[in-house]
Amino acid sequence: MGGTVAPVIRAVVFDFFGTLTEAVRRGPAHARMADALGVTPAVLFAALDRTYPARARGEYGDGPASLARLARDLGRPVDPARLAEAEAWRLRAIRSSLRLRADALSTLTAVRAAGLGVGLVSDCTSELPGLLAELAITPLFDATVYSFALGVTKPDPLLFRTAADLLGVPPAGCLYVGDGGGRELSGAAAVGMRAIRLAAPDLVDHLSYHHDAGWDGETVPSLTAVLAVLEP
Repeated sequence: MGGTVAPVIRAVVFDFFGTLTEAVRRGPAHARMADALGVTPAVLFAALDRTYPARARGEYGDGPASLARLARDLGRPVDPARLAEAEAWRLRAIRSSLRLRADALSTLTAVRAAGLGVGLVSDCTSELPGLLAELAITPLFDATVYSFALGVTKPDPLLFRTAADLLGVPPAGCLYVGDGGGRELSGAAAVGMRAIRLAAPDLVDHLSYHHDAGWDGETVPSLTAVLAVLEP
């Protein structure tokens, strides 16, 4: 008897932060955001870490509303001028996380050229779609799925199934590529996608939450290496 035939890949779904972008790290803009709110960076960073899942589910509202609630959580006065300054630094901090990997554009272009669908599934807050529109890779996506819009974060199956539905491809026909944050690899695999972890060198100290630390499945060292996986 022959072995089981692997499903034919008809679409590739990518994570965004740390996968299509370089590793995310907090920097000077985050510290300036803390200054504007009147707290130390350590206090702000702890609050950002603690509230990220809820903020990525849209529970804190859009950017300004989210920041105002965060300030209240920290016991800081919700002063409009200081909040506006903090919001400006927050957006600058997010933009600093949008550095595309050198092979992101070429990889997505090659996937499209091969006749495959291209999807995006991202845990994120509400400003990402607008910022993403500024990037050269945006026209290459056939489907984009954002956690804040669905009210759930990875590894919730709704995110992965929605991406497959929008692509018109069953989950078994999708390859999922991510760095492993949010237990995304096990989440994608649970709905039937073939999941591959990007293990680029810079991800050693990447800012991520609930990482798929025990992942022992397929791994690639770069986005370009994904193309070899797609070869017959």
